[in-house]
Amino acid sequence: MNDNSTPLAAGRGWRQTGNQPSLPEVHRSLRIPKSGSWFRKFLAFAGPGYLVAVGYMDPGNWATDLAGGSMFGYTPLSVILLSNLMAMLLQALAGKLGIVTGRDLAQACRDHYSKPVAMGLWVLCELAIAACDLAEVIGSAIALNLLFGPPLIYGVLITAVDVLVVLLLQNKGFRFIEALVITLIGTIGICFLIDIIWAKPEIGGVLKGFVPSAEIIKNPEMLYIAIGILGATVMPHNLYLHSSIVQTRQYEQTALGKRQAIKYATWDSSIALFFALFINAAILIIASATFHRAGYTEVAEIGDAYHLLAPLLGTTAASILFGVAPLASGQNSTLTGTLAGQIVMEGFLNIRLPGWSRRLITRLIAIVPAVIVTAIYGESGTAQLLILSQVILSLQLSFAVVPLVKFTSDKKKMGEFANPLWLKITAWTVAAVIALLNIYLLIQTFLGWLK
Repeated sequence: MNDNSTPLAAGRGWRQTGNQPSLPEVHRSLRIPKSGSWFRKFLAFAGPGYLVAVGYMDPGNWATDLAGGSMFGYTPLSVILLSNLMAMLLQALAGKLGIVTGRDLAQACRDHYSKPVAMGLWVLCELAIAACDLAEVIGSAIALNLLFGPPLIYGVLITAVDVLVVLLLQNKGFRFIEALVITLIGTIGICFLIDIIWAKPEIGGVLKGFVPSAEIIKNPEMLYIAIGILGATVMPHNLYLHSSIVQTRQYEQTALGKRQAIKYATWDSSIALFFALFINAAILIIASATFHRAGYTEVAEIGDAYHLLAPLLGTTAASILFGVAPLASGQNSTLTGTLAGQIVMEGFLNIRLPGWSRRLITRLIAIVPAVIVTAIYGESGTAQLLILSQVILSLQLSFAVVPLVKFTSDKKKMGEFANPLWLKITAWTVAAVIALLNIYLLIQTFLGWLK
């Protein structure tokens, strides 16, 4: 049998499942050069990390970054840095799980847990994907409204058309999708880089902001924003996604080959997440250097930021660039959301749907509530819906993080690649911090709604 049809082999800690490889249509489809420099091999592995990084710069993050910068200046930058360091660790573990076991996280859960538990994890993950898709629908609709003027409800409906775009791209090969995603990330980065230059932030203040401050813990409002940034950063479906797409490379199925693949995949995801760190930090820096400095301390929505940037910076181009960024981000997440949905459904249920039907189902789940809320409540309703999507993501996160840390720390499942003691302690600490912070964030959010 070829690589695309070989069932998963049973490991010492796994039940025999006979599953097909994750994303079989692109499984081990990209060659890795056996000779040449390390840089040439790294370039062959580069790509999956950028698909993962997309989830760390979505419109859901922007609201907390804008609020943090406008209210508290550069101080919350240390929280963004900490969040991204946590993300780098978890994504590295997700990549290692896929490379070593040949299973994505969804397949691993299905192969380890009882059927009722696995089904529960699947339902939670589908809710998280729908919530993330909802954030992208709203973000893209807001960007279209700001740039071109169509009402939000029309913008929401326009985003449904991207189903056709995704289908076209999937037929062109995985490398093409990676190249497009990297191009869009570059577009977002350039937009914010130019806006930062125009905003002229205080360099000393920016550097000081990356140093953790006790004020974050002492100030309840700042703590709430900080937890919001942490809670919205790590996206649960990204862990499923990364554990699958690292398997698109034809690394050697030996201990040495897997070790090399883990090294390059970790570099790839860490470098990509560094770009996500830059973009999230850029949003907060721009908010601090413009809104906070000018006394606008309650800017937390993309629309407000768009309208205020031009008069504060003296150029309409600043607002246009700020509007282009969420549009590029939304289209990026369309691609990764489709892949994540396919991976989760196939991994948990072993059911394969055509790409068009999978995308249509996911998009409708997001579009229907967005259309209803937009039609009834307008822009204020979409802002609340955006917050709700982040709450749903927070609810699901630990149900992805805990199995990931558990599996990668198990010698029976991972053999010589199991997490060493120091990494186990670090990973479980991160999992515990994420769980506790998200619980706190959820309690505060619900209490706020009850008032």
